[in-house]
Amino acid sequence: MSNQDLGLPEIKIDSASLYREDVFTDRRAGTLRRMIPVLTDGSPDASRPVLWLGQTQLMTPGGVLPLGFEIEAKDLAEAIEKFPDAVKKALEDAIEEAQQMRREAASRIVVPESGAALGQTLGGKIKMP
Repeated sequence: MSNQDLGLPEIKIDSASLYREDVFTDRRAGTLRRMIPVLTDGSPDASRPVLWLGQTQLMTPGGVLPLGFEIEAKDLAEAIEKFPDAVKKALEDAIEEAQQMRREAASRIVVPESGAALGQTLGGKIKMP
């Protein structure tokens, strides 16, 4: 049975977007990943830029919050230097996203009048005690 028969998408690797990954970590604060663009033979692809990605985890009252973010850097030393500010920005973005999700969830809450769940139509008029 094929993926299409099961309604699943066909998953393929994009050979024009390949990267080799080098990982650097201090085993304490976080991880830096150097994403080196490569051709299908594994040789470096000089036509695309090297990407730097950072990762860390923060303890919150709700548990561990994993953060992943891109760092604009030309080399490892610059990525290390920019890591703290990138963490701060990623945390601010995560907090803003959580607040936005909370606002959207609150605006979707609909409380039916009592009896409406039983299929009764109550007219929707304001009732004063």
